[in-house]
This record gives sequence, structure tokens and C-alpha cells, in this order.
Amino acid sequence: MENRVAVVTGAAGGIGGAVARALCEEGAVVAALDRDAVRLAETVEKLRGDGYEAHAFPVDVTDGADVERVVDGVESTLGPVGHLVNAAGVLRLGGVLDYGDEDWRATFGVNTDGVFHMCRAVVRRMVPRAAGSVVTVASNAAGTPRTAMAAYGASKAAATMFTKSLGLEVARHGIRCNVVAPGSTDTPMLHSMWRDESGRTGTVEGDPGAFRTGIPLGRVAQPSNVADAVLFLLSDRARHITLHVLTVDGGASLGS
Repeated sequence: MENRVAVVTGAAGGIGGAVARALCEEGAVVAALDRDAVRLAETVEKLRGDGYEAHAFPVDVTDGADVERVVDGVESTLGPVGHLVNAAGVLRLGGVLDYGDEDWRATFGVNTDGVFHMCRAVVRRMVPRAAGSVVTVASNAAGTPRTAMAAYGASKAAATMFTKSLGLEVARHGIRCNVVAPGSTDTPMLHSMWRDESGRTGTVEGDPGAFRTGIPLGRVAQPSNVADAVLFLLSDRARHITLHVLTVDGGASLGS
């Protein structure tokens, strides 16, 4: 990926931050996007301090006009975008009967609308060049029901089908669109679901009362594990793979 321009949303930390670093390590020029401008600047500063070429572009992915502005800026500053990773995401827990309208809109605004806005802006520019690859970071919750996660799972399911359908439309242009579906990953998002350190044990062992099977491999994923899967699907090693969902959950969804 030497000198290829890659755009990563949610790059201020978590899986997005791990993907940004992994791309840098492969020689890519990374446009790091996030709504949190302060944390994003810190992340990019660390990458540049390690000798990598990374650039911060604060953006609100829920705003289509803001996305267009930023993607224009990326291509004007860094060159044509060859890779897009949709890693921005939010999780707001709650049962359906008590779930608020604002939480629902915020969940879909980032997890689904954000993927649409980014893909529309970037892939539209890839088409005339007849090249490019897209990976959307979804979730195993898109295919496995979870209590208190109906909105999150539904938003990720929508993003998954959107990405696969987009891939079908643009395959004739040589553009590949795939999905990585992580399970429980050691990030602030997962930590927000735990009351204390026993949360980690419960995640690995499962919770019959919440219909969770646990993780057969016996460990929570590291963000770098997910980043490795993203890089594979972006890379030329996956040049004949598109419309695919690669699940990275240690077997938690039992291969479904």
C-alpha cells in the first residue's frame, strides 16, 4: 500500500485508530477522520512522531455536506483516495420499549448515515479511476440479536447490506466493497458496557440470561486483530473478494 491514500473514519481511537496505524505501517498516506478534533490531533501527532504520514481531517460523518467538503480537501491535499474504511461508530444501549428518539437518530446517524455519506463521496470519485476498495466495520450484532442493542444491531445490519449492495453496483468499475464484523473488542466502546472488571469475564464466558454464548476462543479481541482483517480486505491479496462479510469475533456468533 506504499503511497496509496487511505481514508479512515473514527480514527481518533479504538478500531479506527488501530486501522490508521496499520495502514501507516504498510506505507499508506492516511487521512484520519473523526468528529473529536482534539483526540484526532493527538492520534495523528503520535503517528507522525513515529515517522508515518498521517493527516487529521475533523468531520461530522452525519452531515453529508461536511463529508463532501472534507473528501474534497483530502483529494486536493493528498491525492486520489484508493481506500476507504468506515470505522466511525456509536453505541447507545437500551431496551426497545424505553429507547429514546434521540438515541435512535444518533445511532443511525453515525453507524448508517455516516457510511452512506462517506461511500457516496469517496466512491463517486473512485469510479472514473476504475479502482478502489472499501471496508465497512460493522458488527456481529448485525446478524445475531443482542438484548439492549436493537438499535445498534439494526444500524450495523443496514450498513452491512448497504455496503454489499454498493459493491454490486460498482464491481464493474473494479471497486471492491467488503465488511468486517467484529465481536467484543478491547475498546472504550466495549468498556462502556462494563460496570467493573468482572465485565471482561462475563463477556468471555457468556451470559445465559442475556442469550450470549460467550467467546469460544476465550479472549476479547484486540483492535489490531480487527485491523489485520480490514487490511487484508483492502489489499491486493483480496483482489477477487467483494460483497463479503468477514467476522472477527472469536467464534462468539457461532459462525452465523
